[in-house]
Amino acid sequence: MNYVSTRDITGEKLTASQAIVKGLAPDGGLYVPCDFPQLHNYIGNSYEETALNVLKLYLTDFTEAELKEYIALAYSEFLPIKICNEYVELFHGRTAAFKDMALQLFPYLLTASLRKNNVNKTAVILTATSGDTGSAVISGMADVPNTRAVVFYPEGGVSDIQKLQMSTQAGENIKVFAIRGNFDDAQTAVKEVFEDRQFQSNFDDYIFTSANSINLARLLPQIVYYFYSYSEWVKLGKIKEGEVVNYVVPTGNFGNILAGYYAKKMGLPVNKLLCATNSNNVLYDFIKTGTYDKNREFALTLSPSMDILISSNLERFVYDLVGCEAVNEAYASLKNTGVFSITKPMSMLDTEMVSDEETLQGIKKIYDSDAYILDPHTAVGQVAYEKYKNRTGDNTPTMIMSTASPYKFPDAVKSALGNVLNNPPKSISLLNGKPVLHKDVIDIQNIREAIGDFL
Repeated sequence: MNYVSTRDITGEKLTASQAIVKGLAPDGGLYVPCDFPQLHNYIGNSYEETALNVLKLYLTDFTEAELKEYIALAYSEFLPIKICNEYVELFHGRTAAFKDMALQLFPYLLTASLRKNNVNKTAVILTATSGDTGSAVISGMADVPNTRAVVFYPEGGVSDIQKLQMSTQAGENIKVFAIRGNFDDAQTAVKEVFEDRQFQSNFDDYIFTSANSINLARLLPQIVYYFYSYSEWVKLGKIKEGEVVNYVVPTGNFGNILAGYYAKKMGLPVNKLLCATNSNNVLYDFIKTGTYDKNREFALTLSPSMDILISSNLERFVYDLVGCEAVNEAYASLKNTGVFSITKPMSMLDTEMVSDEETLQGIKKIYDSDAYILDPHTAVGQVAYEKYKNRTGDNTPTMIMSTASPYKFPDAVKSALGNVLNNPPKSISLLNGKPVLHKDVIDIQNIREAIGDFL
């Protein structure tokens, strides 16, 4: 399997390991597979078996033995996924968020990719985060040899637990900065550093890459849990093999829902992918109208991991719809005006927008009916599904991606339910009393200086 940049009209092809090392393409584009292999015979497989069967189709310059070893190491400590009625619980990893599903595997794929390409440099992983990616990255990368991981998160734009997970993370190779600004500011600044060859030339012993979902090693493992959750529903008797399903995905940077789209392209019988958004409704408007317009007020919501106005992985989806030349035109327009439009139908997607008030009501409704506690992001998905079903009458069996533990967002849960959270997962309870190691707050224009000082 080879990969090309969404913006490279020459069509230069890279192997999977080459694309993983680079992270972001030099032209600012994202690497995408040249085709979509079909996956068969996934019913009844374990999570590890499903991961191997998916990843070996994409990571073809890795041996099957290598992938099997990395998967076993990544998922030996934590049960990756649980199915609870219609909820696909993706938050049973190291940091209690769905990002762990890929980032527990990421260090193995990255370090192997460096070896395969004879890169005898230290990898510098630069990551902008809206809350969950940052903690998952540094948890996975802490003290990994020949790596440095630098995380930037918006000051005041993450939950207290998310902040603690990042600011207390130990590791000689780890550095975390709060930035004065929002996630989009941080993400844009990090992308500019990746494109700044002059800055990077000051650090001959380092190679810069990413662990955001712009990196293939972060995106591809997320395909796995769509196939696995479908298989589990067949085993539980909720659906018959081959029956179509819907997935509801709380969405910010578009990586999780893109993985579902890729699974559909690989043959998973998916009817609709419902993009659930909060009041930062740029994706809602795009799916409804075909126009992406980031020129709007940025809102701080109860679902902070979705507080994003520039959804990076949308570029991969747009590329698949309209091709490279149209992507270049669209993203040049986005850079210059903040707006682009496409006319290609997006019939595989639907969308609903959910306010903070509706989010709290959704948490309370499910708790009152089922004694089940939703985090605010999953609640956005739950309410979005109820709106969608009322609007369309679609009774297709539907799974809701539950993206984080409610213990990561106790203030929101308390606002909805009062003091009901007891017995937090070990990854959360261990934060109590841990020393804060990362206290720096910087202006976003000083990001290069901050990186340089750390290196």
